[in-house]
Amino acid sequence: MTQRAAGPVSGHPVRDHRHLAHRRGERALAADRRLRQLFSAAVPADGGDPREGPGLALVAVGGYGRSELSPFSDLDVVLLHDPSIEESVVREVAEAIWYPLWNDGVALDHSVRDTVQMREAAATDHRAAMGMLDARTVAGDASLVLTLRSQVLADWRRDARTRVEEVREARNARIERAGWLAHAAVPDLKESGGGLRDSVILRALVATWLIDVPHGESESLRSELLDVRDALHETVGRRVERLDAEVIPDVAQLLGMGAEELDLHTRQLGRRIAHLATLSWRKVDDALAPPRKRTITATGPAVVQLAEGVGVLDQEVIVTGKADPATDPEVALRAAAAAARDRLPLSPGSASRLARSMGELPDPWSPSSSRLMVDLLTAGPGLVPVWDELDFAGVVDVLLPEWAAIRLRGSSSPVHRFTVDRHSLETCVFAARVKRDVARPDLLAVAALLHDIGKGVDGDHSEVGEPMATRIAQRWGFSADDAAVVGKLVRWHLLLPTIGTRRDIEDPSTAANVAEIVETEDFLDLLAALTASDAQATSPTAWSTWRQGLTEGLVEKVRKVLDDSVKTPSPEDYEGWPAGVPIPDYGVMGPADFRLTVQPHQGGSLLTIVTADRPGVVAHLAGGLALAGLAIRSARTVTRGDAAVSLLEVSRPDVDAARLTERLRPAMAGELDLAGRLELTAIPDAPDARVRLLDRLSETATLLEVRAQDRRGLVWTVCDQIASLGLSIRSAHMSTYGEEVRDVFYVVDGTGGRLDDTAATTLRDNLAAALT
Repeated sequence: MTQRAAGPVSGHPVRDHRHLAHRRGERALAADRRLRQLFSAAVPADGGDPREGPGLALVAVGGYGRSELSPFSDLDVVLLHDPSIEESVVREVAEAIWYPLWNDGVALDHSVRDTVQMREAAATDHRAAMGMLDARTVAGDASLVLTLRSQVLADWRRDARTRVEEVREARNARIERAGWLAHAAVPDLKESGGGLRDSVILRALVATWLIDVPHGESESLRSELLDVRDALHETVGRRVERLDAEVIPDVAQLLGMGAEELDLHTRQLGRRIAHLATLSWRKVDDALAPPRKRTITATGPAVVQLAEGVGVLDQEVIVTGKADPATDPEVALRAAAAAARDRLPLSPGSASRLARSMGELPDPWSPSSSRLMVDLLTAGPGLVPVWDELDFAGVVDVLLPEWAAIRLRGSSSPVHRFTVDRHSLETCVFAARVKRDVARPDLLAVAALLHDIGKGVDGDHSEVGEPMATRIAQRWGFSADDAAVVGKLVRWHLLLPTIGTRRDIEDPSTAANVAEIVETEDFLDLLAALTASDAQATSPTAWSTWRQGLTEGLVEKVRKVLDDSVKTPSPEDYEGWPAGVPIPDYGVMGPADFRLTVQPHQGGSLLTIVTADRPGVVAHLAGGLALAGLAIRSARTVTRGDAAVSLLEVSRPDVDAARLTERLRPAMAGELDLAGRLELTAIPDAPDARVRLLDRLSETATLLEVRAQDRRGLVWTVCDQIASLGLSIRSAHMSTYGEEVRDVFYVVDGTGGRLDDTAATTLRDNLAAALT
């Protein structure tokens, strides 16, 4: 299998196709000669005819105006006239020109307008205005054309603030219909984002005087894309813009390329034009925005810091000047995760700097690097533009070298609407929507990105993708067991829809056979979420109501098989202190006493806190940590005799134990209004938190699981709700995956026993209401 491009703008050598551009110019010259001949015949130079004076002209607009005629392009011509010329005279001239062209079989896109009408059309229709910006005189009164063009250009610049919004709106609607040239399954050379129409828009944006665009690069990219369209026209023998897979081999042969080489070359052109367009529209936004007040320091504009070496400047996430990607390559992940999370663009300059200078991450990655990658992959729609910027610059080749083999690779399946790489990213976006449905959203996110990674090598992509995904997950710092789960998800990501649509799901053996493969309910949840995300990212056809119903029906039948066969785990499987971590001596403690120790841990800090075991003590501890600004990554809390011992991993390094002790003391003593200071803030578009009772996992306590988006005060809210009902937390287990938390609390009543059904239901419902 041919290896795909390994670099951001590299690829196979481009053939010298200057002769194609020359032929486009020759077609325009031939059309000019024919039109001049017809115009001269229709407007004689003598005899006193009223047509012989000034006031009439044939004008080439659009692609013809730019002398960019492909073999079967329309001839865009306007018969322009002064308003003073009689309508009957103009009509006679028009008929004398149009009819011979129709008889010649010319594809004519023509109109007849006076200068006033033309200017009015340009004022109300941005497409007419853009066509006039490229207008040139073919025959007749050149001064008439020059005057009109100057007027239209002046109007365009004067009204630029409103006109560019018309262009933007139409462009967005067009891309919604035609997709992106780089990533659409069947790209449209003209209409897709990054196509010829986008390239022409760049010329119009420059004409506003709001921005500038690299002229040489823009014109060169359009010329190369026109070469592909010329070859497509000649191959098919008619005007066509869609580069279908079945015509690619013949088009490639005409251009002296291989079929896959042409496909990659065309998509690469589209990606570069789209990137140029994205940067240009960002410049337009900056030009139209009200002036922002900048804080200038002695070293330059003030940067709002987001993380170490990462900040925001002019609405872009940047890698700061003090950062050194060579010695701190993790700064690339910090910048990417911050940009995706906050839905801000990643600075192209910073991305290029990272690609040039970042060092190698260790193998395996550190836990902090793994978490940052998960943060990026679970960011939802914010992931796609950030990953695109990283990929365009070449950073993805450092983070995931295997990506090169699927970059811009078209799919062999007609049901797919995207290339393999974009489909993988879109699968991550859909997976982020259902991350609350699974116990391990981090494994779901990695599997979503890698589920088609095997399509870059020979063999069944599910089978060859399993060991690839396993190795990548281990390289990214996941444990061998977790990496095996990722690999298994990749291996079986087509299992559920295949069985659901090709087997009788009412046959008990069908669900039993699937249950043997998935083995656990947690894995079934992961596989079901990946299946749905994969199908939705593929196309509506792949996740039709019929397919969805069969797949979900199979999942529930498999779940029942697993439920009937599962062995109830002992409490020790879920409750307890991490292996290898000693529980400190605690001695006799007063109600408000506590002891705190801190040690560095995986880029953050590990806190061990011993307190007296009393009602509400965990809530006070959680509230105090939240007010201290510490984000809890994971936690274990157990009771031993009269003490509660907590082991907490926080994201901040270099926590000062003495200072934190003083900050916690008022909260632990109950002196603060935690409810007033830790009220949960609403998160726009976030799904509701999920609270459920894990009935079968302990005979001695009620297990309460909380799945929610992490935010300040979340743990305190849960603990406070438990304490408000006179209940106690025997142990707590908290884990964070990206922005998602998975917290399990062992709750007991006043006697130290398991809650009755009524108390458990009340706790669940109260907590769900408090978190919504």
